[in-house]
Amino acid sequence: MGRNGFHSSLFASDKHASYVQRIFSRIASRYDLMNRVLSLGIDVFWRRFSVSHMRFSRTLRVLDVASGTADVAIIAAKRFPEIYVFSVDTVGEMIEVGFEKVRREKLDYRIFFIKGDALNLPFANDSFDVAIIAFGIRNILNRKRVLEEMARVVVPGGQVLVLEMHVPSHSIFRLFFRLYSKSVVPVMANLFSPQPDAYEYLIESIGKFHTPEELSSMMKEGGLGDIVHYSLTFGFAHLYVGRKF
Repeated sequence: MGRNGFHSSLFASDKHASYVQRIFSRIASRYDLMNRVLSLGIDVFWRRFSVSHMRFSRTLRVLDVASGTADVAIIAAKRFPEIYVFSVDTVGEMIEVGFEKVRREKLDYRIFFIKGDALNLPFANDSFDVAIIAFGIRNILNRKRVLEEMARVVVPGGQVLVLEMHVPSHSIFRLFFRLYSKSVVPVMANLFSPQPDAYEYLIESIGKFHTPEELSSMMKEGGLGDIVHYSLTFGFAHLYVGRKF
């Protein structure tokens, strides 16, 4: 058994992917609310902080992997009016919610949606200046493969960004996380979600995720260098920025 409690066989990967897709297809309409609840609303700042570290030099294109409801795509398109964003997700229901948000923002001419797999991105090598995955990599078992694919599709010198929640390393904030996840989150789940078990999965996936050191090392193994790591809000989230050589 691996760190996440799943065997590393292809069967386990496929089974896990199907399970995650079922969860997100059921909660798509409440996904944004769930993010606000889990992060106490701070996830909006984390996304904006991540987008502020994007740099464009050749293609003026960014790839948003496991894009969910397109929060990152919308923030990036607003901050950089000259770029185009390609949002990839496996869950059609999430794409539908994201498309409606993009349409309301009148950004549908600059943000494009593709239903695709992060493990086999449907793009040629060297297609983007930036690739980002926000709060998505912990839902995928073969994380090194995702990082390799993201590195493949960015130009030499391009960036790969990973934004993810963590259990804080400091004992006080770690205790707060545990108390919040065991007392407040279940109550909020029952009040606001038709699928309260989805909250349980999301909290569990955070608790079992890699340490910052492990993920930084994995990015290097995936073909990235100059890894810069930012601890956000007392370690509840971390941003990793790597560069392709």
